[in-house]
Amino acid sequence: MFYAALSALGRELYFPKGILTQTAEAKRDAHKYNATIGIATSGGQPIYLPALMELLDDMKPGEIFPYAPATGLPELRSLWRDHQLEVNSEMEGKVCSLPVVTSGLTHGLSICADLFCDAGDLLLLPDMMWGNYRMIYGVRRGADIRQYKLFNDGGGMNVEAFRRALMGCADGRKVLAILNYPNNPTGYTPTLEEAREMADCLIEAAESGANIVAVIDDAYFGLVYEEGILKESLFGRLAGSHPRLTAVKLDGATKEDYVWGFRIGFITFSPAADGEAESVHGAIEKKVGGLIRGTISNCSMPAQSLLIKAMKSPGYRQQKEERCRLLKERYEEVKAVVNDSRYAHAFSPHPFNSGYFMCVEVKGPGAEKVRLHLLRDYGVGVISINERDLRIAFSCLEREQVRDLFDILYKAVEDLKYDD
Repeated sequence: MFYAALSALGRELYFPKGILTQTAEAKRDAHKYNATIGIATSGGQPIYLPALMELLDDMKPGEIFPYAPATGLPELRSLWRDHQLEVNSEMEGKVCSLPVVTSGLTHGLSICADLFCDAGDLLLLPDMMWGNYRMIYGVRRGADIRQYKLFNDGGGMNVEAFRRALMGCADGRKVLAILNYPNNPTGYTPTLEEAREMADCLIEAAESGANIVAVIDDAYFGLVYEEGILKESLFGRLAGSHPRLTAVKLDGATKEDYVWGFRIGFITFSPAADGEAESVHGAIEKKVGGLIRGTISNCSMPAQSLLIKAMKSPGYRQQKEERCRLLKERYEEVKAVVNDSRYAHAFSPHPFNSGYFMCVEVKGPGAEKVRLHLLRDYGVGVISINERDLRIAFSCLEREQVRDLFDILYKAVEDLKYDD
């Protein structure tokens, strides 16, 4: 079943028995001299510039300067797997691959596209989504993108629209679905009931004969601010749920650990393995390793080494919790301010409960027109995501700045209404 889910490229991928394989063998067995890897050494350590080493004086040269393995440092992969299990109880006992290190979550999405998406394959996305999905899956791989309405009129997730879109093309074909919660751009995470219904829809489609690839984009995982909504990854509910459903989890330290510039992400698989999970996982790892080797070669060694140290440090979890509380305070301020009735005839918020962002629907002038007016005349930057909606990143607003921003937004909309 898993083989059928792969793209033509995914079927052809392999990890080459070339320099990297031979280097790994030499690292294990060449006790006297190892002349395999393309780095310079002295005294058994990589040669390095002292000017650089001085900036990282708590690190050993071997943690910074060599190449990392194509699939990532084994210790980091194991640490991240332990972290996944710690914060996702529904993954316990599920058969999943060891995470492979990627160069950020976008790289993981690209790997997933190459592995599973051929030109013409169906990809389901909500109408409010991260625009880069179109580039990665539509432009690069030629996916046939179908969209469904994210929200219903009552202000919750439109699970029925998702189900109709999914079952409308689940006629024995392969269907990819990207599920991104907390959602970018809206900052919405489904309720526990909505999450259960979404998982049931995917399993139902697989049961009907479709080959489902569920791509779980957990970029903003853990940044959840309300009770009664999904706090764990949907991956845990989908892993091993049906022989024709392949679940892929994409996550990373980028936002979970507030290290955006590290560009360290992870890709984890729960394939439809037909009782041969170990061999399938091994094949997947070789394919992903080959794909990384054939594109970027490997991911940042210093970033991986630093993350290992951070994850093993005593204050790691507490520090993450403190920063999450800070974002929650900003969220609560936005929630209190944006629902002020005096704004109602200028803009209204879409549902939001998590993540970095929230969106407002502009009433009257177009969103892009408002964005440009805010930028040129008020020095305020927001993102227009379509003709009517603006995305506001409260993650980068101080709490005391929130009211002022929405007052300015209100004035900008009123300016343009008056001009018209």
